[in-house]
Amino acid sequence: MNTFDTTKLPLPRIIEHITEGTIQLPDFQRGWVWDDEHVRSLLVSVARSFPVGAVMLLDTGGDVRFQVRPIENVKFNRDPPEPERLILDGQQRLTSLTQVLALDVPVQTFNEKKKPIERYYYIDIEAALDDDQLDNAFRTVESDRTIKTNFGRDIVLDLSTPEKECQELHFPCNQILNSDSWEQTFFKVAPEKMELYMDFREKVLSAFRSYQLPIIALGKSTTKEAVCLVFEKVNTGGVPLSVFELVTATFAADGFNLRDDWIGSKLRKVAGRKSVLGKEPILETVEPADFLQAISLLHTYEKHQADQAAGKTGKQISAVSAKRVSVLALGLDDYQKWADQVQAGFLLAAKFLRKEGFYHTRDLPYRTQLVPLAAVLSLLDDRWLQPRIYEKLSQWYWCGVLGELYGGAVETRIANDLEELMAWIDHDADLPRTIYEASFHPSRLFTLRSRLSAAYKGLNTLVLREGAKDFFHKATVQELIDDDISLDIHHIFPRAWCDNNGIQANRYNSIINKTPISAKTNRMIGGHAPSKYLSSIQNHKQVGSDDSAMDAILETHLITPSTLRSDDFEAFYAAREASLLEIVERAMGKSLPGKDAQSDAPDADDVVEEEMEQSA
Repeated sequence: MNTFDTTKLPLPRIIEHITEGTIQLPDFQRGWVWDDEHVRSLLVSVARSFPVGAVMLLDTGGDVRFQVRPIENVKFNRDPPEPERLILDGQQRLTSLTQVLALDVPVQTFNEKKKPIERYYYIDIEAALDDDQLDNAFRTVESDRTIKTNFGRDIVLDLSTPEKECQELHFPCNQILNSDSWEQTFFKVAPEKMELYMDFREKVLSAFRSYQLPIIALGKSTTKEAVCLVFEKVNTGGVPLSVFELVTATFAADGFNLRDDWIGSKLRKVAGRKSVLGKEPILETVEPADFLQAISLLHTYEKHQADQAAGKTGKQISAVSAKRVSVLALGLDDYQKWADQVQAGFLLAAKFLRKEGFYHTRDLPYRTQLVPLAAVLSLLDDRWLQPRIYEKLSQWYWCGVLGELYGGAVETRIANDLEELMAWIDHDADLPRTIYEASFHPSRLFTLRSRLSAAYKGLNTLVLREGAKDFFHKATVQELIDDDISLDIHHIFPRAWCDNNGIQANRYNSIINKTPISAKTNRMIGGHAPSKYLSSIQNHKQVGSDDSAMDAILETHLITPSTLRSDDFEAFYAAREASLLEIVERAMGKSLPGKDAQSDAPDADDVVEEEMEQSA
């Protein structure tokens, strides 16, 4: 079945539809951005009867409804009419042509520096009749219809009245489609130029009046998902259309401002959901699409449960889904039913993450994993604090992080996790696949060097959860974070020492040789051997630690003290590798494959290649 038609329409008829309001813009279209140079180039192309590209329109009247608006500068003398078609592609061209050819007001455009300007457009009649000069025949004047020099003191071209336009042989572009009244004035003012004008009318004006614009018309049965995909395909030079923008335009047709609900409104003194969530530092980066995905999960999960209760089987049962097509299918009633509950679920997710040791968005391994977590917690409410349920949630979460399962396209996993987690929690059903699919091979420790990696962030947080204390300040790292003490992840055996002692970079740069410490501690470490910098720290007048006290601090970082005091990198490396693997096992709730086998660090090239893959 064809979902679109192709045809051609005369340019004057399209512009007439635009000014009458039967063709408008969907509200998700961004504003007009073409500058004066682009506008004049388009006019030249039409004057030469060159192709300017097809325009894509969407028929209205189907199930998909959007908030609409007229093209910039178009005003209606009555209530805005209901459009018959919406512009999906060609907004800049149609806006330019409508403003220039059909409106008796200055065109609101931009100069080469993107500064807003108002201009009227004219055609130099004599230049337009010369093929070599046609490209320069289109001229713009300021809103008072003059061109000035000498800092505005001297007028070099005055087109402020129709009579002066005729005397200067400059034709106003907003008369191109209907020039009857202007011609009457011209024949009175410059009758001797009548033959010149008729040549101009035949060559230039007729090119605009007979110009056929290719049209691709999408039928009214086109889905929101298809509109979104088509819009992104044809607007490759712009910013991709987000699901949030499309849903916003849909809800606006029912009188609901989704953008205000999310961002808030200063005018109405209403705080948006984004600001409510943003009070939790770990939720600062939650996107509106994440919020809509969580609502889609709960909406489809409820339908799924109802279908099962009704005895439906197989494909008769609605699928739990967070995919874009499901988000776009949400109605306003669905959003309003679940929005408050989802908001509460995200706030509970922040509490859960604090218990797991995550406090700031920079430390969050995956934002995408927040969606199923918030959805599950919104269903559990306070039940998540029950020890049995909390342990299950914790195991699932850490399997997703350390198994690195929430990178890339995760819509299917998000939906599976909601359904399987709830069945596991409420009915002791099979383990969610995120748990049984999660794997952390011991050799992964050697390739964890980027602090942007989810597993890297997770391991660092696990070390902090062990109660890691700063070498110098003696307080826990988390206490120092709360006191705004500058912290970062640094080498335990310094880079300079490792280079001088023949340790390969792919070994000393792995997470095995890194831990979170304060900037003060890092400065004291410098490039010294561990035995030396430990002595310096212990003997510092503000520290005064004996060996046993310092050893206790080192152990909070899963470091075997004797290996540092003897500067034995190999012994240190093996012992800390084993300790890190133990906390990984505890967090994931499963034994790691090959943990007892002898592990060899990969070549440096292998490390770089694997890290690039993980980043991608």
